[in-house]
Amino acid sequence: MAKEDLLENLERRGMVQDTTDRDALRDLLSSESITLYHGIDPSAPSLHIGNFIGVLMLRRFQEAGHKPIVLIGGSTGMIGDPGGRSEERNLLDEATLAANLSGIRNQLEALVDLDQAELVNNYEWTKGVNVLDFLRDIGKHATVNQMVAKDSVRTRMEGKHGISYTEFSYMLLQAYDFWWLHEQHNCQLQIGGSDQWGNITQGVDLIRRRNGKMVHGLTWPLITRSDGQKYGKSVDGAIWLDPEMTLPYEFHQYWLSIDDRDVERFLMQLTLLDLEDIEEVVKEHEKFPEKRYGQQRIADEITALVHGVDAVSQAKLAASALFGSGDLTEEMLEALEGIIPKTPVQRSVFDSGEALIDVLVDSGLTASKSEARRLLRQGGVSVNREKTSSGDVAASALIGERFLLLQKGKKQRNLIVVQD
Repeated sequence: MAKEDLLENLERRGMVQDTTDRDALRDLLSSESITLYHGIDPSAPSLHIGNFIGVLMLRRFQEAGHKPIVLIGGSTGMIGDPGGRSEERNLLDEATLAANLSGIRNQLEALVDLDQAELVNNYEWTKGVNVLDFLRDIGKHATVNQMVAKDSVRTRMEGKHGISYTEFSYMLLQAYDFWWLHEQHNCQLQIGGSDQWGNITQGVDLIRRRNGKMVHGLTWPLITRSDGQKYGKSVDGAIWLDPEMTLPYEFHQYWLSIDDRDVERFLMQLTLLDLEDIEEVVKEHEKFPEKRYGQQRIADEITALVHGVDAVSQAKLAASALFGSGDLTEEMLEALEGIIPKTPVQRSVFDSGEALIDVLVDSGLTASKSEARRLLRQGGVSVNREKTSSGDVAASALIGERFLLLQKGKKQRNLIVVQD
């Protein structure tokens, strides 16, 4: 994407809510390669889908020829941003923050070319600043009237919990970050979600007052579902980017379930597809919405960005094994490992006339052989997606000579893996 097309492209995608002087920003982005930054709160050991759009925005700017800085809020993470919260967050200790920083870096490497970007931690330049210097150099440039007028602060002040001085000071620390990055890296733009607008403009104003320089801010609308809920760490039990916290299969499945009303917007904002390609996907989706073509494309694109194209293939194979109607393959059942419970058994089990009874008990699907027999009589057991009432199963039923897919009722499944 050419630099001169970037802001227009973001506007067409619905990804620009507020900016400082729009025309000046457009001219800046089209005339030179600039340095910009986005801050990430390290309050968990993984990014979540609410963070994803910010990192993807940095990727968009990077592909347009600009240099991104990813700022991890090591110091501000100890305080907490009051924006979008009804009460104060728990403060994190240094050991927890260090562990969180390590996990976040791993995910960033998959989404942004860190060889052509900067990854910084604001703890490095704030840890040595004493309170008197901070009040003299930063505090004197901000009025309480100005700070109280910010939506994030005013909302909290009007709530039943109020706001602590600790969180009230957050926007000054973020403003200091912008000033420091402008001084050290010639950073000219800060980007963030719309709930960061007050913090961003505080930094713009601080740089103008201290340096007499004009810098810029840009925000995008917060990503919400069709029901209005904000994506983050609490919606739907949190959708994490760490494959250990949300399995790639679960991640892929999540996007398959989104509402039709969200399809076009998510294609625009959460994928790197060209606008023309998105238009074609939407047309195809609208022809046959029951096929959920749009959701499938979103799931494939986002999962590939976060976990790689192999994870998409494995997620589809696993889904085919669990929900498909064709023949099972060894490849499908291999993809289920780690997704459903697994039970290792010896091949000699299949020499018994009650092999299925034994594996039902060994797998924990039934507590006893008598329960297994009763469940079989009631038609509650499937082997390789086929219902059976027999207590026996031959070794010839093994998929790839080593797998059986057992199912109890509609939802309880177990992968039997033969070990020689």
